[in-house]
Amino acid sequence: MKIDNSSAIVTGGASGLGEATVRKLTANGVKCIIFDRNEDGAQKLANELGSGVGYVAGDVGDSDMVTAAVEEAFALAPLRIVINCAGIGWAQRTVGKGGVPHDLDAFKTILNVNLIGTFNVIRLAASAMSLRTEPLQDGERGVVVNTASVAAIDGQIGQIAYSASKGGIVGLTLPAARDLSAIGIRVVTIAPGILDTPLLGLLPQDQRDALGLGVLFPKRLGTPDEYAQLALQICENSYLNGEVIRLDGGLRMPPK
Repeated sequence: MKIDNSSAIVTGGASGLGEATVRKLTANGVKCIIFDRNEDGAQKLANELGSGVGYVAGDVGDSDMVTAAVEEAFALAPLRIVINCAGIGWAQRTVGKGGVPHDLDAFKTILNVNLIGTFNVIRLAASAMSLRTEPLQDGERGVVVNTASVAAIDGQIGQIAYSASKGGIVGLTLPAARDLSAIGIRVVTIAPGILDTPLLGLLPQDQRDALGLGVLFPKRLGTPDEYAQLALQICENSYLNGEVIRLDGGLRMPPK
């Protein structure tokens, strides 16, 4: 797909995987809307990158805010790319010490942000693209790239909420691609392993190094730029559709 002179919405675009993706897309001629709850971070990145990059501060679960991001994207150029990087984590066993059950509200929150939020962005952006984005070669209007996790398949002890939310993203990939094929929109999901994001940056260096040693090859943490590079390749390669791609260096997560 020809991506220059088009626009993209990147959720969670103010930091980590989303920030790297915004940088990669803009370097390849795409105008970007950063959609993130972190307004200060989104504004700072937009100001740094300059013309052709805007931001909307909001929550992926809020339909009005998502619609505002869609409108901002169309104001820049035809919307052809949606990349869902927004997400949150939680660690708690189904039953903890002393027989304490998992917090139900926490479980719901993780699903609301990671899974329902992702779907909310897909449905609203794809609807607008179907009505307002002119098709290119083969009738292609655009692409949606979602972010799952290897935890969707190799969920560890204490990851039940996070794994369930990311497993839902894996599960919706093919039916979403089938649904949206009629309007020329592809859907592909990336399932990252252990990437060196700001969240992992809070760990001491020795712990980060130890995590990297568990990777098959290369024995290191992945980088946000490697995620962004794959996202760019998915956007450009029109024959990638309905698939979940692990980006993990061959990692298979142990129980804990």
